[in-house]
Amino acid sequence: MFQTNALRPSLKTVLKTTTVAGLAAVMLSTGIPATITQSFAAAVKIEAPQVPSFADVVDAVSPAVVSVRVQSRANPVSDDAGSGNGFSFDFGGRGLDELPDDHPLKRFFKEFGGPNGDKRAERDHGPRDGKPGRLRPTSQGSGFFISEDGYLVTNNHVVSDGSAFTVILNDGTELDAKLIGKDSRTDLAVLKVDDKRKFAYVGFADDSKVRVGDWVVAVGNPFGLGGTVTAGIISARGRDIGSGPYDDYLQVDAAVNRGNSGGPTFNLNGEVVGINTAIFSPSGGNVGIAFAIPASVAKDVVTDLMKDGEVSRGWLGVQIQPVDKDVAESLGLAEASGALVVEPQAGSPGEKAGIKKGDVITAVNGDTIKGPRELARKIALMRPGTSVDVALWRDGKAESVKLEVGTLPADTKDASAGTEQQQQEEQQPASEKALADLGVTVTPSEDGKGVTISSVDPDSDASDRGLKEGQKIVSVNNQEVKSADDVLKVIEAAKKDGRTKALFQIEADNASRFVALPINQG
Repeated sequence: MFQTNALRPSLKTVLKTTTVAGLAAVMLSTGIPATITQSFAAAVKIEAPQVPSFADVVDAVSPAVVSVRVQSRANPVSDDAGSGNGFSFDFGGRGLDELPDDHPLKRFFKEFGGPNGDKRAERDHGPRDGKPGRLRPTSQGSGFFISEDGYLVTNNHVVSDGSAFTVILNDGTELDAKLIGKDSRTDLAVLKVDDKRKFAYVGFADDSKVRVGDWVVAVGNPFGLGGTVTAGIISARGRDIGSGPYDDYLQVDAAVNRGNSGGPTFNLNGEVVGINTAIFSPSGGNVGIAFAIPASVAKDVVTDLMKDGEVSRGWLGVQIQPVDKDVAESLGLAEASGALVVEPQAGSPGEKAGIKKGDVITAVNGDTIKGPRELARKIALMRPGTSVDVALWRDGKAESVKLEVGTLPADTKDASAGTEQQQQEEQQPASEKALADLGVTVTPSEDGKGVTISSVDPDSDASDRGLKEGQKIVSVNNQEVKSADDVLKVIEAAKKDGRTKALFQIEADNASRFVALPINQG
């Protein structure tokens, strides 16, 4: 049997008229080998714009960052606390020794330990002879080496109550450390690891060049997880969070949580721009608002701690407060800046130099002072014994004094010392003299110093500014007053000078402050 070529369709015809499946069938029937390969589209791939990677920074700095584990002596637990296993014991007023020998409770506690001070009880409670208890883990934070011989930085609040310290390196190695020094005012501390190895370490950046919006990388030990890296930007500079007199924090939005305290925040050059120390968090976790001690502050404090184990700060010895718009107007200042002196401390450098209450410190060594915080930091950074020129605004004109910076006393919590004068809160039967324009009624003080506020109109400016019954007005526009007539006399003089506000010095709760009140009403 044969088939003529005339009956065979040409391959060209087949390709034009046949589907893929049909083509395969035809090719099989005509003896043409059938090999069909299915074709797929290429996988999706997008050429994204290049973004900076933090991997090189992390690789370089991670060996210098450590976890800090702190242990403290546990307080011994008294015998009446029970066995330490969650139970309390009551034997009807009798001690365990008074129970019969065959009593089941006595046999139980002899076998398993109990409240009579046996070995198990000692193991749970600590020694019973008045000695401190055993070391127990109490806190955990972060830190970083700043020298190859083992000096490292962390937060004071991480180590402040510790008795023993352990640092865990990036590779998991655990090494004992000792506390070199700590400073509660800036929340910084220095530890030292004694080991023959040379440690990888990092340096401090020039944070004056740090700008809001710069990338930063935070490295630390959040929640005890070990080395963790997060990234963000500088959100703000010069933040005051009310933690101390030298607040000047960098704000960052990198994820910082509990356990990150004491850890470094790096710029993209691998330099420390700040030390993580606080977060704002209603929930206790990260919400994108963290605060870091600037490198410039940390560098000076750490240098002192390494050298002396403590920080020596300059001291002026004056209680100060901000100058707001009302205070500036009452004093005739062109702008609301400077630090208003509430009271110089007796025997302080400021008092010896002639600084008086009511003075406004406007500059130190020619550098303008914008407010109390800036003055406190500037003076604190000066070495005790340094001679400085202090510019003042006094009685409507500029003056200056020269003084030698003192040493901040160990028990003084900030650069401005308060007064110790006793407030007289008992009221005398009233002199009914009312200062209606101010919304207060006053009566002479028993000690002859100032006038005591006997009542305050709740709808007055005086009430809005915090004046209360029982407080004392010591001076008005830096002139001492002893009666309502004295107060009115000063106010009338201020009105004649074109002033719309007067500056009242208020004493309350063993402290003093200034308040500017409107005097052009009524």
